[in-house]
Order: sequence, then structure tokens, then C-alpha cells
Amino acid sequence: MEIQFVAADAALPPNSALARIVYEGPGLEGQLARAAAASRFTGAKGQTLDILAPEGMAAQRLVLVGAGKVEAFDPVGAEHAAASAYHAVKASGLEALRVELPTNDPQLAARAALGVRLASYRFDKYRTKEPPERKPAIVLTQVAGADADAALAAFPPLAALADAIAFTRDLVSEPANVLYPVEFARRVKELESLGLEVEILGEDAMRALGMGSLLGVGQGSVRESQLAIIRWNGAADAKAQPVAFIGKGVCFDSGGISIKPAENMEDMKWDMGGAGAVTGLMHVLAGRKAKVNAIGILGLVENMPDGAAQRPGDVVTSMSGQTIEVINTDAEGRLVLADAVWYCQDRFKPKFMVDLATLTGAIIVALGHDYAGLFSNNDELSGNLLAASAAEGEPLWRLPLPDQYNRQIDSMIADVKNTGGRPGGSITAALFIQKFVNGVPWAHLDIASTAWKKPSSVPTIPDGATGFGVRLLNRMVADKYEG
Repeated sequence: MEIQFVAADAALPPNSALARIVYEGPGLEGQLARAAAASRFTGAKGQTLDILAPEGMAAQRLVLVGAGKVEAFDPVGAEHAAASAYHAVKASGLEALRVELPTNDPQLAARAALGVRLASYRFDKYRTKEPPERKPAIVLTQVAGADADAALAAFPPLAALADAIAFTRDLVSEPANVLYPVEFARRVKELESLGLEVEILGEDAMRALGMGSLLGVGQGSVRESQLAIIRWNGAADAKAQPVAFIGKGVCFDSGGISIKPAENMEDMKWDMGGAGAVTGLMHVLAGRKAKVNAIGILGLVENMPDGAAQRPGDVVTSMSGQTIEVINTDAEGRLVLADAVWYCQDRFKPKFMVDLATLTGAIIVALGHDYAGLFSNNDELSGNLLAASAAEGEPLWRLPLPDQYNRQIDSMIADVKNTGGRPGGSITAALFIQKFVNGVPWAHLDIASTAWKKPSSVPTIPDGATGFGVRLLNRMVADKYEG
């Protein structure tokens, strides 16, 4: 998708559609007002109206897109309106789209362009037969209504964000026979072209470090487990304390010996959504040259049930030295994070750690499919995450970490067991991870509810992989930790 910023009176490109974003309420005139009245189009947020282009207009199609109330038209609203405009014409066969904004704000123009970039994402590499009428033809989007030069100047960081989200969506969408731990690590290694430093640890190196918790998850798979360490050194002081992000990367989760039901098991290719989001975050930090030192840690495994797989009742020793009784082999993500989190704080001494994981079905029961769960030992870090969440339209909801719930993960024979049963399942999972946090400010984002949408109701998010977490963490870093 090529993006251009143009003056409001610039000539329309050939074979194009014109999308006019309008505020809610009166304001349309003539034929447009009559068409709106006949269709009950009021300009409410999310409304679209496809009408015949008036005589003399160069566009082949004209679409009105509701922006909602003028006072509520914010950056996310600009993204969603432009994305809705794209969806209205993407299958029309036209090749160009002009989006006319109701404002001269160049920042909103840049965000509208981001909205189209995100909306136009498709994972279609494995499609060999597709009717032409189902394949989008729009290859050029122009955004008009603002100072074109100022909008163009505001767009590069957002273009880097769009690239990173697309990279994350690609990772999460790949089938598990293509994206297994070694292949995931290889793709991360290729990001060194952006200026990132990438180090990959194999099973021998992790065994030498004592990562029995992580390695136990992957021992039933023929695919070797990996630990990927990604570094971005963008701060003026190369020795400045880094910020750190850890991702659960279970490239396929069968449940192991505690095997999952067959129905919908194919979805477990996206159980590496946390690692995908951390990869995308590091991608955008490098792409926009963020002035921060940042660490990304990915625990990459495959959870399979062969004769070498760990069993319910096994006891493993984590890198921290704590022993874990494995009650359920399908509670595997927290076992991966136990060693990845400990390794991160032990080696890098970060300012804070945020882990992301598609960790529990219980979070979907608690919050539905639009909010991710936030758990933290630090109010300041939580506040920063919630502020970024609100600004970027990636909702978080903070849940408690009550000490009395630790009783549910007490083990009779080890230091801790890996599941506490159904009551408060997302909370006990977070409490388990917290046992491997050694006083560092830490937050856990359970994104099982948001990493995958089927179907999606957000115009900038396709059905399937969402890339949730990339933009909210990028915003938090930009607002609070760069300098």
C-alpha cells in the first residue's frame, strides 16, 4: 500500500474512490444530504454510506464515513474512520482511494494513513486460488485535508509501527509446520538488518544455565527449543539501564500429555502471540530509532505429547533453583516464562519487566475478547501501561494478585505447582510467574483474549492475528522511558 499526503484540491488519481469523513450531525448539502437522509446516515461513528458519485466528480465511487461527534474525533477515531473507508471500497476493483478528513490536523492525517495500512493487512501467502472479485485492488491511498508536508513528516514513526505490526501478524498467522522454534529464531535473527542485536541460545546452552522449567515443556517435541535475546541500544548512554519485555513463544500447544480436545486445536498455532508481540515491539523500536535501551526475551518451544514428554506429577528445577511440580502439562506457558523472566532479570538488571503471554482461557471468561488482563507488582508501571492502552485503543484491565490465592499453587512435594485449578485461574497463573520475579518492577499481560480475533469487529484489525501489544508498549516506551 503506497501512502501519499495531498492538498485538498489535488486532482484525483485515475480509477479511484473518494471517501469523505464527516462529523455526526447536519453539515451535508444538496445531493449528499438527500442521500444521507434517505439512508438514515447521520455521521455516527462507524457508519458508512456508498452513493453514486455526483455528476462532474472524477471519482468512480463516493463513500461517506461517519466520524462521530467532532469533540470525540481523536487519533484512534481517525484510524478507524479511514480503515472503514478502505473496507468500503477494497473489493470494488478500483486501484486508488482518496480519504478526505474533516480537519486540518496533520497528526490526525498521519493516523488516518496508519489506519489504512493496518486495515489493508492480509495473510494470503498460501492462497493459490482466489476469485479476483475477493482480492483487494487498492494499491494507493491519498490522505487529503491537512498540511501535506506536515502530515508526511509525522508519518515515519507510524509507518515503522505498521511494518512491525504486520511482521507480528505474519508470525502469529504462520502454521506450526512452518514456524517452529528454530525457524522463529531464524526470522528474529534477520532483524539484525534493522540494527538490533540478536543472540540465540539452544538447548545445550539453556541446560547449562539450569533452565529445567522451560526445557521440560519442549522435551516431547522433535523441534529444538530456543531462547532468543533481542537488544536495542538507542539511549545516548550505552550503559543506561534497559527496559525489558518477555514473550511466551509456544509455537504449537497440543497440551502435551494433558492433551487438549481436538476441536479448535488448530488455533494453538498462535500460542506464541506473546513472543510475536515482543518481536514486533523490538522491530518498531529499531525502525523509529527509539532513544532507549531495550531487551526482548523470547522463550520458544513446542508442546507435544510423545514418549519423551513430561508427565503430570513430574518435578522440574527452574533456573532460579525453585522446584515445580507439573500438575498439568497444558499449563506450560508459565513454565516457559519462569525461566525466561529469571534469566532476564539476572543477566540484564532491567528497570522493569513486562511479560506477554496467551496464558489462560480463564482470562477470556473474565474479560471477553476485547480486554487483556494486567497483573503487576508496581502501581507506576501499571499506570503507564493503562495510559498507553487508552491512548492506543488496546484495552487492558488490571486484576489483583491476592496473596491468599498462593495457597492454590502450594505443592505437597515441591516449592510450587504449576496450576491451582479453575477458581481464579488467570490470577494463580500470574502469581506463579511472580514467584520468579526477584523484586524488579514487573507486569504480566495475559493476551489470550486479544491476540486472535475470529471475527474482528475493529476496522484496523483483520480476522485472525491482531498484533495486540505492539502499539501500546511502543506508546508507553515513547511517552515514559525515552530521553
